[in-house]
Amino acid sequence: MKSEMSLSAMLEQLNTPERIGSVRGLRRGIEREGLRITPEGRLSQKPHPKVLGAALTHPNITTDYAESLIEFITPPSDSMETLLSQLGDIHRYTVQHLGEERLWPLSMPCFIGGEESIGLAQYGSSNIGKLKTLYREGLHHRYGSLMQVIAGVHYNFSMPDSFWSEWQDLRGVRCQCKRFISDGYMGLIRNVYRFGWLIPYLFGASPALCSSFLQGKESRLPFEKLGRGTLYLPYATSLRLSDLGYTNKAQAALNINHDTLDNYLMSVRRALRTRSEEFASLGVKVDGNYRQLNDHVLQLENELYAPIRPKRSPRDGERTLSALEHRGIEYIELRTLDLNPFSPLGVELSQLRFLDIFLVWCLLKPSAPLSSEEIVRNRQNLTRVVLEGRRPDVMLHNGSGEVTLRSWGEQLFEELSQVAQLLDRAYGRVLYQVTLQGELEKIKDPTQTLSARVLDHLLKLDMDSATYGRELAEKYRQQLRGEELMFWDGAYFADEAHASIAKQREIEAMDHQSFDDFLKSYLSH
Repeated sequence: MKSEMSLSAMLEQLNTPERIGSVRGLRRGIEREGLRITPEGRLSQKPHPKVLGAALTHPNITTDYAESLIEFITPPSDSMETLLSQLGDIHRYTVQHLGEERLWPLSMPCFIGGEESIGLAQYGSSNIGKLKTLYREGLHHRYGSLMQVIAGVHYNFSMPDSFWSEWQDLRGVRCQCKRFISDGYMGLIRNVYRFGWLIPYLFGASPALCSSFLQGKESRLPFEKLGRGTLYLPYATSLRLSDLGYTNKAQAALNINHDTLDNYLMSVRRALRTRSEEFASLGVKVDGNYRQLNDHVLQLENELYAPIRPKRSPRDGERTLSALEHRGIEYIELRTLDLNPFSPLGVELSQLRFLDIFLVWCLLKPSAPLSSEEIVRNRQNLTRVVLEGRRPDVMLHNGSGEVTLRSWGEQLFEELSQVAQLLDRAYGRVLYQVTLQGELEKIKDPTQTLSARVLDHLLKLDMDSATYGRELAEKYRQQLRGEELMFWDGAYFADEAHASIAKQREIEAMDHQSFDDFLKSYLSH
């Protein structure tokens, strides 16, 4: 194998006429979460609407943790325009069939009456459906339900096959292609851990939260107050990614290894097999009723709260780790995007273009294994950015010493610009460079970030985040209800709803095991 090529050398090689086409055809998918709410802004207590199909089996419309936490899923696409048209249609059809309910447009929830008001997602009477609900029951007992109803956007990303063959040739690699691709994606993941603080800085949109979210508990964070019940941090970017949010400091000691896919699988499986004294104290089956799937550090691999995950689409009945082990990494899932309150879809085209640039850069940039010291440093950088990323002259540690976020960001954007040029040349447009220039302005001027715009609006009007969320929810409800479908038609969604309900019934009819036996067999794999 040739020695590791520098980023500049790699870009120079890919920029040749015979190779430039290999980076065309990036594939992306989006998963957008959102709470169903009443006109008053309270959490819906109604079941998942039957008109939308069965959450267990529908390919585009499902639920996440709670019955009221809806999730929209696009199929993977190599066209960004198609991707957003599909995401838009899922939103339009859903909102047009929600009656008086709305979609909450912010990542942080509001007006939650308490843990008991958050109903766990239901998936029918089949063993796999019961398992999915029981897994959520375990999350409730382990961490509480409030953390689980925070919403975000997940960006699924993969490189085209043509790129991997060209990159393999450039690297002088003659090993198995599956392993080479997985090694490349693991390098991308390590670089996201190093430089991923850029995402919440640019796109974090949760600098404030409704005090009801804390349920009367004291927080060590130095919150300031506005309106009647809103708490905020003046320079925060993404409270969703803080210890208040979906990240879980209880998992910080897991030491998940990202050096190789094999090491990653081994460390996750270790957590799946290791008994937790804390979780054992909750009980697994008490008085004949299950409280959690097991008393291990992780019930399932999905319980690992990671900002980015390696993924492979599992076959029917296959566990996700088995799919990764047998067929390698197919794509990565970036999980650090807040809902963008300035878009009815929760995400904008310019964000997706930036993520393309950033993820391709993370893939091409040399990526050594992460040392224990670097892992700690990366966590500290992320925490600083989510809590005070817009503070003037906020300092981060780049491995050589403390630097300002702005100086480090401008340095990184110089490298990102080379990738933007490569992508623009591959696609025959200059859209990526234009996008990058717009994001660079946010590095220079924090007031242009999403979090700053949200907080500025609240402070100027002395407005509660609850009021802001309700106003946006109604605005987007009216907008989406008045729009026609662009990619699919109503018949597509009606057919998928009927098909998903029929498929769930078929799964239920095929069950012949007791749930106890099914659970034992499932977890043994």
